Amino acid sequence: MDDLERDKASKREQTKVRNRGVILRAAREVFVEIGYDAATVRDIVGRTDLAPGTFYNYFPDKQSVLLALVGEATSVGTRLIREARLRPNTLEERVHAGFRAYFEFIAGDRALFELMRRNFATLRSLGLDETGFAEGLAELQKELREAVAAGLMPPLPIAYMTRAIGSIAFELGAEMATHDPPDIEGATRFAADLCLGALERLGRNARAAEPPRASKSPRTSPDSKRVKTRASSRKQRSE
Repeated sequence: MDDLERDKASKREQTKVRNRGVILRAAREVFVEIGYDAATVRDIVGRTDLAPGTFYNYFPDKQSVLLALVGEATSVGTRLIREARLRPNTLEERVHAGFRAYFEFIAGDRALFELMRRNFATLRSLGLDETGFAEGLAELQKELREAVAAGLMPPLPIAYMTRAIGSIAFELGAEMATHDPPDIEGATRFAADLCLGALERLGRNARAAEPPRASKSPRTSPDSKRVKTRASSRKQRSE
């Protein structure tokens, strides 16, 4: 490929990146202003300088645009949560740090905050997997396995725990986004207490369900044998 062809290819790629970004920004504005359910592809394209048919070169429908918006934000949030959870040492500190990082991320990204607040019901109906949480859930599951291996938490059903913790974060984050200003501290405290309380009880139940260890017969120490022998000798002399 000569320099001219490379230049053309580079410009085409730049145009694709630019057009996709224009569509995403326009969609975010529309979803925040009138809501996802009321919005149409025509509303989105009307906020851009693109031809109507250009939209479908990048997205098949408006739902794919919403998922792209949330997915991109989730990737950033996952990185911030990972960094926050790596700093503390105890399980309790890690749980608090993880939830706080997530809720601070939602509240700190005003565009994402407004998007979640305006489209709370839609995001809930789509669920964890559809809204881009798969990456974060996979990382959480890995961290839970490492916590069990390190003895920080009891060996509980990891798949269930991953889904439960992810659901707590998702639901409380979406609910927090319906309030302005968002109660980051309250959401963090409630989520962490709920999670830690469940872990404590589940761990207690798991320990109670373990089969009892076979008791060993008490061994007679040499000293006790000598005491018995001397007592037996005295008894025989007295007789």
